Amino acid sequence: MRPPVPLSVALRYWLKLGFVSFGGPAGQIAMMHAELVERRRWISEQRFLHALNYCMLLPGPEATQLAVYIGWLLHRKRGGILAGVLFVLPSLLIMIGLAWIYLAFGHLPAIAAVLYGIKPAVVALVLAATWRIGRRTLQNALLGGLACAAFAAIMLGVPFPAIVLAAAALGWLGGRVRPAAFTHGKQGNGPAVPGHGPAMIDDGTPTPPHALFSWRRLLATSAAGIAIMAGSWAVVAAATGQHDPLAQMGWFFTKAALLTFGGAYAVLPYVYQGGVETHGWLTPAQMMDGLALGETTPGPLIMVNAFVGFVGGWTHEVLGNPAASGIAGAAVAAWFTFVPSFIFILAGGPLVEATRGNIRMTAPLTAISAAVVGVIASLAVFFGEHVFHAGANWDWAAVAIAAAAAWALLRWHAGPAKLLAACAIAGLVLHYANGINDLVQIS
Repeated sequence: MRPPVPLSVALRYWLKLGFVSFGGPAGQIAMMHAELVERRRWISEQRFLHALNYCMLLPGPEATQLAVYIGWLLHRKRGGILAGVLFVLPSLLIMIGLAWIYLAFGHLPAIAAVLYGIKPAVVALVLAATWRIGRRTLQNALLGGLACAAFAAIMLGVPFPAIVLAAAALGWLGGRVRPAAFTHGKQGNGPAVPGHGPAMIDDGTPTPPHALFSWRRLLATSAAGIAIMAGSWAVVAAATGQHDPLAQMGWFFTKAALLTFGGAYAVLPYVYQGGVETHGWLTPAQMMDGLALGETTPGPLIMVNAFVGFVGGWTHEVLGNPAASGIAGAAVAAWFTFVPSFIFILAGGPLVEATRGNIRMTAPLTAISAAVVGVIASLAVFFGEHVFHAGANWDWAAVAIAAAAAWALLRWHAGPAKLLAACAIAGLVLHYANGINDLVQIS
């Protein structure tokens, strides 16, 4: 085993990653793999995949959880907490700045034209995510049928939490009746990386003492996490009132963090339902613009929740000043979105490692992952309705941009940042060439 990694070196890496991790969860995981497995050799291929498989079975942002997990393995709980904070913090600060620019200057024709070009690309990105996740998750007809049923249910107005609970129940039953159909397909994907020498945490390295499972440690960490979440909400509610938007955001984003299996795209339908339709914190067009901003910034894509919180706080002026209210909303949304991920890793990591491969544990999560594919597909329908048919007629220019973007994503594997930049340019060209001012106003 190689010498331990100094904590200061690890912290510099996690902070750097927070500023350069473009490309969504897949790109962020690939960057961590290239740096930590292949170049720095802090962790071996198989131990990295072990951690990744666990994180992809959890609700919440898997790339953030993977950073917390590796930081936890390397430097105990403080290492995991600091790794996650440094990975998330740059994205939060950038999103707050972009949200302020969006609300303060988004009415300008040039900015509106850029957003007009980006919105169809967002639809294409969601469709591409549905395709990628579906190919990985829907490994048999039973799981495919479950995805179709979830799509129909969400389109009929069934609440997202109810779909998740129903899928978990079906997975629990299916794991006993047809276990082979609910065996998770991500285990062991990818060969070991040869020729890189031993890693600091190698395949044969014993589990560190702090990562060994014990009921006492599980209960203590879980209780501390629950106390932190409950105490945080109590502080917000006491400061602003239980029915204030900030308190509502705290409870809403806690539920979102606990129910969103399948990564960032899985949470978006639930956030759309709650933020747009139930609470009215923002409009459908603003929700799409927030997703577009999230795609173009480093860090977790789920940081779009901070955009929702910023717009909701700004709109309702919960602190009397729009900018201060927006910052408070973004901070509350981010806190209640990400803290559960830290708790899942720090409390549950040893337990899930000890039970890895147990079909009784993985079957419900496999069923939930399948249902999430249908829910994400419904999100593309919701967004497409507001982009392509927002008025009385179809917007064929937007349809063409979306079709070209989808082709670039699926055929040429274009990166999200480059794709959105190209579509933004297309929006500007259409605006100045054809005078589409009436089409690019922010709702």
